[in-house]
Amino acid sequence: MSFKIYHNFNISVPSKQVFHAVSQPKHLDNWWTLKSSGIAKLGETYNLNFTDQYDWYCKISKLETDKSIHFKMTKCDTDWLPTTFGFNLEEIDGKTHVEFSHIGWKEINNHFKIASFCWAILLHGLKNYLEKGIIVPFKERN
Repeated sequence: MSFKIYHNFNISVPSKQVFHAVSQPKHLDNWWTLKSSGIAKLGETYNLNFTDQYDWYCKISKLETDKSIHFKMTKCDTDWLPTTFGFNLEEIDGKTHVEFSHIGWKEINNHFKIASFCWAILLHGLKNYLEKGIIVPFKERN
């Protein structure tokens, strides 16, 4: 059995902008990571660096440009293995409906609960970044 985190919400920008914000390192670093690297191509590896202690890696496991991107964790905290997180995007009248998922959790432990809460806050930060240009400093994103 595995457990899942889901968050659905709308962002008032076109899906192409949302896709760039969840797939391009220069944007990821503005709402999630301290520093990241990677190219939005199926099978490509991304480095998601939060600190020296949390220097994680994942691979793109699903990709449809401007519509969907999913990342399978490959090197990270043991609770995050073998999870996959991703974004499905649907543009309607210039706005984007986001379906976020983080699946494959082995148990509903403390880390799962913290991750679910953190994702909600970070995704709200993504929305504010795209709609209002707000960049929350990395040290304030917890």
